[in-house]
Amino acid sequence: MSTGPAAPVDVYADGACRGNPGPGGWGALLVWQGHERELWGGEPLTTNNRMELTAVIRALEALKRPVPVRVHTDSKYVQQGMTTWVHGWKRNGWQTADKSPVKNAELWQALDALAARYTIEWLWVKGHAGHPGNERADALANRGTDEIVRGGVGAP
Repeated sequence: MSTGPAAPVDVYADGACRGNPGPGGWGALLVWQGHERELWGGEPLTTNNRMELTAVIRALEALKRPVPVRVHTDSKYVQQGMTTWVHGWKRNGWQTADKSPVKNAELWQALDALAARYTIEWLWVKGHAGHPGNERADALANRGTDEIVRGGVGAP
């Protein structure tokens, strides 16, 4: 008897930064069939965009098998980057249309390689609008930032 397609993992990812650049954090909430896993961490000197990318990278790294994934992000930078811009960047040798290097190329490359392992639906959600998964990811990103500011080590 077939069990049908695998249920998707919902990933809620967010980044935070106090100053840009400044101390920052990332957070991700993974939800699958009633099970939840929280991830967070931070860096002492980073940018908001780097933390947004890192949140999704760490979430995909945490997956144990190739399941469908729905990434919920309030970052149009991440959502549009993965659905539109990355294809041109790869064609252009990780340069933008005006031939300048893609910012955060090493993170985009890591995310692109991880994303190739999964069937991913990239969903943009309005940030700070009461979306429960996004609010939790935001709280985790701020936790990562707080730990860095206090001199903590970050992710569990």
